[in-house]
Amino acid sequence: MKTVRQLLQSKPGQIWSVDPDQLVYDALTEMALREVGALVVMKEDKVAGVVSERDYARKVLLKGRTARDTPVREIMSTEVVYAHPEETVETCMKRMTEERIRHLPVEDKGDLVGMISIGDLVKAIISDQQETIEQLESYIHS
Repeated sequence: MKTVRQLLQSKPGQIWSVDPDQLVYDALTEMALREVGALVVMKEDKVAGVVSERDYARKVLLKGRTARDTPVREIMSTEVVYAHPEETVETCMKRMTEERIRHLPVEDKGDLVGMISIGDLVKAIISDQQETIEQLESYIHS
């Protein structure tokens, strides 16, 4: 099973973030531009939280608020759940399922080194399974 470190090596190294005082509209624009579903919220080079499309849907849209009048700090998740580089994809999938979240910032020795999504994990699991199938087919045909 792949580790988070191996998964991050196959992704672009950029970490997309937003400031808590920026408007939700700005965060949504950044998510659309980067084709991601969540951003790390950074305040003075420290992780302050995570904001996602789900936060927007539940805490702005459904409550009759507007993205152009709501700061990110009012809707971001502040209890950040992290992944660590040596953890397996399987461990992260379990954590995401238990926490009911779709994105995990990756922390290494106190530094933010990446962000992984449920989609990244599913892709890695499918890749591992495909590799196992190919090995078994090769063994059977030998």
